[in-house]
Amino acid sequence: MLTRYLLCWFLLAIVAIANGILRQATYGKHLPELAAHQVSTATGILFTGLVVWVISRFWPIESATQAWVIGACWLVATIAFEFGFGHYVAGHSWGRLLADYNLLDGRVWSLFLVWITVMPYLFYRYG
Repeated sequence: MLTRYLLCWFLLAIVAIANGILRQATYGKHLPELAAHQVSTATGILFTGLVVWVISRFWPIESATQAWVIGACWLVATIAFEFGFGHYVAGHSWGRLLADYNLLDGRVWSLFLVWITVMPYLFYRYG
């Protein structure tokens, strides 16, 4: 089961990329950048939650420990992808990438990282 959920991270990455494309193609053109970032974070939480909810109906997580391992692996993979792709492919500076972690500036990306970490446990416990 753990392997299936680790592979599901790639599906979540596709959902996150599609969420970014949605942002750029629609509301991102009409909102200030910070507001678009905040909306995109919220929709990313919603969309990934829906995907994991569906997956968890077919493949129930077997224990709280397994849920936390899945969440920790998803967190590491997400951060590695964000910094690896963001810096080496998209060409963003390290400073720009780190700026998304500044909650005091209204950057709420870290809330998505908390979500991706706790989501498996929440669906195990309450799903």
